[in-house]
Amino acid sequence: MISKSPLPCVRPAGWKLLATLALVLVVMVWYSISREDRYIELFYFPIPGKKEPCLQGEAERIASKLFGNYSREQPVFLQLKDYFWVKTPSAYELPYGTKGSEDLLLRVLAVTSYSVPESIQSLKCRRCVVVGNGHRLRNSSLGEAINKYDVVIRLNSAPVAGYEHDVGSKTTMRLFYPESAHFNPKVEDNPDTLLVMVAFKAMDFHWIESILSDKKRVRKGFWKQPPLIWDVNPKQIRILNPFFMEIAADKLLGLPIQQPYKIKQKPTTGLLAITLALHLCDLVHIAGFGYPDAHHKKQSIHYYEYITLKSMVWSGHNVSQEALAIKRMLEIGAVKNLTYF
Repeated sequence: MISKSPLPCVRPAGWKLLATLALVLVVMVWYSISREDRYIELFYFPIPGKKEPCLQGEAERIASKLFGNYSREQPVFLQLKDYFWVKTPSAYELPYGTKGSEDLLLRVLAVTSYSVPESIQSLKCRRCVVVGNGHRLRNSSLGEAINKYDVVIRLNSAPVAGYEHDVGSKTTMRLFYPESAHFNPKVEDNPDTLLVMVAFKAMDFHWIESILSDKKRVRKGFWKQPPLIWDVNPKQIRILNPFFMEIAADKLLGLPIQQPYKIKQKPTTGLLAITLALHLCDLVHIAGFGYPDAHHKKQSIHYYEYITLKSMVWSGHNVSQEALAIKRMLEIGAVKNLTYF
């Protein structure tokens, strides 16, 4: 017969040690879950079954924590009378002001418009969503929810056609600059979409004037060739007030407004769009913001094309700094996120 060895005896002190380790493990798991719940609470806002209550002036009230002496008295879009009749002096050059570009701007403002559509102006409480171009929109199924907002703001040449299930089909405003203008805007936008130009340099005004007035096209002075033929209605064009670029740089990123020529940093169009929304809207949600982390260098940064974070190296944008700015906005409740961040 094979004799069986007796089971090892666990002394009382050993049981106490095991119990202590088990308790520590339970506490660690609970703490981890609670932190994750807090993270989700701050940086992820699942689509509610019913509309979130919209309080008039709420976004402006919370945004004052970020922007200080903040007011809606600043016009959203530049208008001719401020330059033709009053000739309002600007303290900064583009992109933070219009100093030195007034003559060019006058010609552009003469053939464009500046009004905010009555359909937006008349709303008692404006619900807005800023749709970023990030990869997190891919397979998000947010399209139907995005279409329900009063104002849908999109960026640059991000496509809608073919991606409606994830990004929706409604576009109230599209912010762009010449190099990011879609070659056929009627394909991706609605007939009443406002095309809002963000001017980074004087050459941007040259480009839009040559398009709208059918003058000789400008081919030099751009890092990427903008459209030479651009089928748009001039009355749908707006010129964004550089004020928003200034406060995004100063208040959100802490950037000096006057920088050496070769070291110029500036906010991305996405951060600029959020700043605009906090000025225009009463409730602001965002979707598709955030870049892949350092461990996912080969992951695409856009939902519609394969392009990695490496492409941002020479862009003049500090994406890490912008991520911190957006997280701060999420933490104080200035904006809420429809995708994880």
